[in-house]
Amino acid sequence: MDLSVGNPINPMIDRRDFLARALTAVGAVVAATGVPAAAWAATQQHQFAVTGPFTRSTVAEIARALSKKPYEAPDASLPSVLETLTYDQYRDIRFRPEAAIWADKGLPYQMQLFHRGSYFKEPVEMALVDNGQATHLAYDPSLFNYGPLVPQPIPAEDIGFSGFRLHAPINKPDVFDEVLVFQGASYFRSLGKDQTYGLSARGLALKTADPEGEEFPLFRAFWVETPAAGSDTCVVNALLDSPSVSGAYRFTVRPGWPTTIDVEAQLFPRADLDKVGLAPGTSMFYFSANGRTEIDDFRPEVHDSDGLLMVTGRGDRWWRPLANPKELQISGFQDRSPRGFGLIQRDRAFASYQDLEAAYQRRPSLWIEPVGDWGAGAVTLVEIPTNSEIHDNIVAYWSPQDKIPAGTEFFFAYRLFWGGDPALAAGAAYVAATRSGRAGVGGPTPVRLFVIDYGYFEGVDPVKLGNAKASVQASKGTVKNVVVAANPETQGLRLSFELDPGNETLIELTAALAFESGQTAETWAFRWTS
Repeated sequence: MDLSVGNPINPMIDRRDFLARALTAVGAVVAATGVPAAAWAATQQHQFAVTGPFTRSTVAEIARALSKKPYEAPDASLPSVLETLTYDQYRDIRFRPEAAIWADKGLPYQMQLFHRGSYFKEPVEMALVDNGQATHLAYDPSLFNYGPLVPQPIPAEDIGFSGFRLHAPINKPDVFDEVLVFQGASYFRSLGKDQTYGLSARGLALKTADPEGEEFPLFRAFWVETPAAGSDTCVVNALLDSPSVSGAYRFTVRPGWPTTIDVEAQLFPRADLDKVGLAPGTSMFYFSANGRTEIDDFRPEVHDSDGLLMVTGRGDRWWRPLANPKELQISGFQDRSPRGFGLIQRDRAFASYQDLEAAYQRRPSLWIEPVGDWGAGAVTLVEIPTNSEIHDNIVAYWSPQDKIPAGTEFFFAYRLFWGGDPALAAGAAYVAATRSGRAGVGGPTPVRLFVIDYGYFEGVDPVKLGNAKASVQASKGTVKNVVVAANPETQGLRLSFELDPGNETLIELTAALAFESGQTAETWAFRWTS
């Protein structure tokens, strides 16, 4: 894998023909779902998720037509009572669980909707799909409970929703827990069995960390297909739109350990996409044992993810510990036909976090496996400085080498795994932990000590591997005192070395282990900054 270093840097469409074909399924779907009849009113005023026939090509047809027209942002205006909601007031609006879609149908999923207001002003259109028919789902205040903090009066007209969530019996067979949430721009998040929410995924990343400003595409509408009884699968169709591109997405969800989501996406660019990120993940990294400078906190580590894992097209496995830099920085890992990449929460010990409320040890990892050949490009990592754990400051995605030209159609597919480390193994050992600290007096910057612990992949016999030899490379500065030793506390290996930066302020480091048997370990890579 080649590693390239980036420089740090501080529509309305005509739906009359569609509507003329059918407004026939309202009664049938109301009967099938048990949703209040008032919630199906005002279908004709919506652009996208309307009542009528639905096929796998419906969303692509809408996205294709949208792309041929100038972008028109959704009307995000709201009655003032909702527009000015505080965070606590918004949290006091809750969907009524007994009103959940499919709640009394004995199906493997239930769906709840999110109210508009506060930070979530953009309207999201919703439709349910059953037997080839889509039926628009309109906002109805009777679907929600409004707590004492919520000002009145609440509007009765159809203002749409801000998103939705799916529930399924992922942890216990008789309890429906959250398994998937779509809310805000193109963000969504999921988790595996016995986990708690952490990092998020996005439909698309555009101009991330660009000095001109990032572009955030929106999921404008969703068509959720009624799940089959006895199945563990639910399908969500989504329409994406932004000034530069429209798109059609299809998500096939299967909860478990891990929870998997198959994603099929078709993009229709209005403009050349030369700063595009496919399959982006967004996470939080505040500090760890590899970076506690100026941290005054009782907890040893605070992060939703602690590393970027990559398996290259050649089958090489790379681990890049995350950092909270002083300046925004971008790293590009050049590759061709990647086998997978993702933001991983590898440390699962409570002792590493000591946070009873946040439970960082239970946060999901997100692993992405491309379907088909994604060609040449780079796994791109964006690390943004933060002084708080409330900010998502880490982004990782695939950057295609070639731009996606305006007026074309671009299809790609991938699978998301929400859980732990991926089953895809390459090599004999993996990086279990990275620690660093001051080693002694050097030049203008003190000498740094790096300590890397390795664990063996399941089924690997350390005796048959033989002794390990380390190779540590630095783009600048001086590496010395490289030592590989057995770690009796973990039954693994420990690699340590010192880095004398001299006058340098940014150094790229890599470390590799080779065993006498010829097998290798996960390659460790890190960017040190002063």
